[in-house]
Amino acid sequence: MVSTPRLVIAAPASNSGKTTVATGLMAAFAARGLAVSPHKVGPDYIDPGYHSLATGRPGRNLDAYMCGTDLIAPLFAHGSAGCDLAVVEGVMGLYDGASGQGELASTAQVAKLLRAPVVLVVDASSQSRSVAALVHGFASWDPEVRIGGVILNKVASDRHEALLRDALDESGLPVLGVIRRAPQVATPSRHLGLVPVAERGSEAVDAVAAMGERVRAGCDLDALMALARTAPALPDEPWAPVCAPVEGPRPVVAVAGGAAFTFAYAEHAELLTAAGAEVVVFDPLRDEKLPVGTAGLVIGGGFPEMYAPELSANEPLRRAVTELALSGAPVAAECAGLLYLARELDGKPMCGVLDAEARMSERLTLGYRQAVAVSDSALAAAGTRMRGHEFHRTVLEPGAGTTPAWGMHQPERRVEGYVQRGVHASYLHTHWAASPGVARRFVEHCRAR
Repeated sequence: MVSTPRLVIAAPASNSGKTTVATGLMAAFAARGLAVSPHKVGPDYIDPGYHSLATGRPGRNLDAYMCGTDLIAPLFAHGSAGCDLAVVEGVMGLYDGASGQGELASTAQVAKLLRAPVVLVVDASSQSRSVAALVHGFASWDPEVRIGGVILNKVASDRHEALLRDALDESGLPVLGVIRRAPQVATPSRHLGLVPVAERGSEAVDAVAAMGERVRAGCDLDALMALARTAPALPDEPWAPVCAPVEGPRPVVAVAGGAAFTFAYAEHAELLTAAGAEVVVFDPLRDEKLPVGTAGLVIGGGFPEMYAPELSANEPLRRAVTELALSGAPVAAECAGLLYLARELDGKPMCGVLDAEARMSERLTLGYRQAVAVSDSALAAAGTRMRGHEFHRTVLEPGAGTTPAWGMHQPERRVEGYVQRGVHASYLHTHWAASPGVARRFVEHCRAR
């Protein structure tokens, strides 16, 4: 049974202040000495970095589309084991999910799967009495979603607060916090959302501390904790990164990190380790060599377009990556990793493993995908079906090699990515917890070298 007290932080729409409130709550409760487990609904990699900074624990994603609804509670239990409180930040508006698929992957669905009370963060900057109608509508839309209270954000004055409170008295939902309109906490954004923690250093630490102070000053932490404790026990076994380990010496799997490659799910490294690998993180911006004994390479997502000159200037590492790939070693590259393996990115030389060129684009490519492996690779046998997510503002030409990685079935039919020698490179982000055999297959290929 999973009995961790928990809250889901949701909002009527994006840009209402969910990240500020959720991260601030995590920081405020952690400052009280509580072990706080941070979670994020959906595929987002950036917000969990701020959550991790606030709590000192890995930020973990709960994505019902990529992982399936049956894994949400077990993944939550895995992340929250031994914690005093779990805070789950929602995605978009409370009832918004995968396009055209009802509630799938919505914050509301995850809240129901976790049987967790929801705290609704409302941007009150342009309303007074109407806030009651808004809150009533959200609270009554789905009777299985339990909204336990409201946090009012961007409140202008004492008079404004009084009007809002009077209106909400009629709704029957308590006001659990009021956050005044103030200059934004320093959380700069760019083309794919917030700037990741790894790129900001001490500025990110200061921003999280400021969020924590604003929430501590404006919210009733005792009432929020009391609400979290009303969540009933979940009859679910925690997910565990269990793979039948590959026999023999532990092969070294190098995983790209640092400021240019910040997109990674914690479960991937856990699964690789469980499958028998020794996972070693390296920074392509700083390290001129791959880790000693590297038998396989994982290059996840991030922002190589922001660091193209620096990545290009690190010629010794580019040569090492190219030599490893040409030797037939297993290489798994997602999105940013795909760009890094290309011949060039925005005119700057990259590794040249793939005969393709990448450039920034004005067009945002965003959405869930259904995919099937077109070719046998170090990640998947041909015919393997997986769900994933695309999120980028770059274009790769050509977008697929003579042996593509994936055939896409949604939203349009197309082939995408590259499989050549041991390389599997694609724009598609996947969550290996849904297909743990991916990690074992990759380690098997590493061990076979």
